[in-house]
Order: sequence, then C-alpha cells, then structure tokens
Amino acid sequence: MDEGIAAGARARQLALLLGIGLTTLQRWRRQFAGDGGGVDCRKGSHRNVSHRLSAEERQRILLTCNEPEFAALPPGQIVPILADRGLFIGSERSFYRVLHAHGQANRRGRARPPQEPRPVPRLRAAGPNQVWSWDITYLPTNVRGVWLYLYLVIDVWSRKVVVWDVAEREDSAIAADLVSRACLRERISKSRQQPLILHADNGNAMRAATLESRLEELGVLRSFSRPRVSNDNPYSEALFHTAKYRPDYPRRPFASVEEACLWVASFVDWYNHRHRHSGIKFVTPQQRHSGQAVAICRHRAHVYEQARQQNPRRWSRSTRCWRQPEVVWINPPPPEIDPRPATFATAA
Repeated sequence: MDEGIAAGARARQLALLLGIGLTTLQRWRRQFAGDGGGVDCRKGSHRNVSHRLSAEERQRILLTCNEPEFAALPPGQIVPILADRGLFIGSERSFYRVLHAHGQANRRGRARPPQEPRPVPRLRAAGPNQVWSWDITYLPTNVRGVWLYLYLVIDVWSRKVVVWDVAEREDSAIAADLVSRACLRERISKSRQQPLILHADNGNAMRAATLESRLEELGVLRSFSRPRVSNDNPYSEALFHTAKYRPDYPRRPFASVEEACLWVASFVDWYNHRHRHSGIKFVTPQQRHSGQAVAICRHRAHVYEQARQQNPRRWSRSTRCWRQPEVVWINPPPPEIDPRPATFATAA
C-alpha cells in the first residue's frame, strides 16, 4: 500500500483492489507503526450453534429436493407440501441454505432465468464521422391512422444531419440504403483505421438483418440503447424536438410524401447551415463538421478580449469561454472511471 500511495494511487482504490475496507487497512498501518507489527488480528465468528442442522438432516433436505416429485418446485412450495403430510425437515430458509451450499439453488422449471442488465452504451466522439446516431419519427397525414416516416441520421460530434429520407413505411431496406448514401457522401470507407459507430434504439428496423448485413459490408459498427431507457439516444430525440417545434412546422398534416420532403429539405438546410447550436458554442453544425468552428470561436474570443481591454471595469471575471468542446459523449463515464482514449461501443 505504501508503494502504491508513493506512486500516486489513492488509498481507497488500493483498499478496494485488495478487497479490504479502508478503515481496516488504515488500522493495520497504525498497528504496523506501533507494536502490533501489522498482523491481521481479525478472529471472525466461530460460534457453536447448538440447533444447527446435522449432516444427516442436510442430506435429507437435499435428497427431498431432488426427488422427481419436487424437482420442479421451489422450497416455498416443498415445505408446505411436507407439512400437509405431517413432515417437517427444516424451514424454507434452511432448504435454500442447503441448496446454495451444494450449488443447486437454480431456477426450477422452464421459466426464463432473470437476464443480466445490458451494459450502458458509452460512446466517445473526438471528431466528425466517428459516431452517428439515427432514429425514425412519425409525420402526420390527412388520413387518420396513416403516417409518414422521417429517417434522420446525425453526426454526434458536429450535430450535422448527414442524411435524411421520408418514406411511407418503416423498412430496414430503406434504412440500409440511407446509411449507404451517407457513407458515400461522407467518404466513409471500410479501410478506415477507426470504424464508424452507428447508434440507435431497439426498433425493428434497427435490429433487422438487412441493415446488419449492409453495415458489415460498409465496415460500420452497431450500438444500441438499453431497453426502456429513453435518454440513451439523446441527440436524435433532441433533433426531432427541434424539428417539430420549429415556428414554420406545418399546422396541418402533410398531404403527400412530396410535401413532407419539401419541408424536411428546408428544415435540414436551415439546421445545418443557419442554426447556431447551443451545444457547440453557437456555431452551425456545418461549420463544426468542416472545421471552421475553431477559427470562428477564436475570432469571438479576440473580440471579447478587445472589448474587455477597452472597458475593464465592466468585466469582473474572465471573458466568455468560446472554446469548442473537444469530446462528445453518449453516456459519459462516472468521474472515478478513466475514459478510454478512443471511441468504443458496447455492441457491435
């Protein structure tokens, strides 16, 4: 522990690595500095419980649970059945304890065992065309119950809409062609050193085999949101909110696919080239995607510094920070976890 602390590690992390509590480790260090010599003085519990089950009783519980009559039943049902027959071998908790000790505390019957929670998708983008996010939303039509489907693919780092489409149905073939057009337009090749990651939710079109095979051909990795977690795909959801709450969003439903395409084309043009996005220091997504945002923000910082020099009494602190965010995350790691230096995904 002293060597680790001297190397710059934290005592709490060292204690966690050793599997010992921090206070125990600190007490051992004090004992080592004194007369105790740093010896582990923990005695543990060695009580002689008089009412503990004997070996014969534990074996009887195990044999009873393995009988064909009770093989598919949990102890919660075995114990009452035995009680109806005038038998008491042990309590329900004793049954579970014996089954645990012999490695037989498994789910009985054909019920599906509980699934492990899906790991949190942590995606890191440090430049354009590293992580894309896409989703499908509904557009209303004149016919009640009939919808148009808007496909949007956004670059997470620059917030640029790289490709879009409006269709009359939700289809994985349309999504596959959409991604192919986006890769062709952005010159995404399979020979890239760092593969592109396409993040989406768990919809049918996102999980379809047609899209999966096309992404394998393009060398694009897949990443999915966790089930029933709405904020695992935040950039696509925010883009849909921006689109549908625009002042020029039609108040009436769309009469045709052509009408919807005209509106979406005007919205994407405004969003990419004229909308100053608050998440990227109020530059347009196209300016950040093309690399112009750094020079624009540097010029803004110079203007602010000149204004501060002309009227220093108006500035109690430093000028506004116009520095562009270098890294964009989907689900950033907690502070105690060191982020990986490269983009990574939890699902391929």
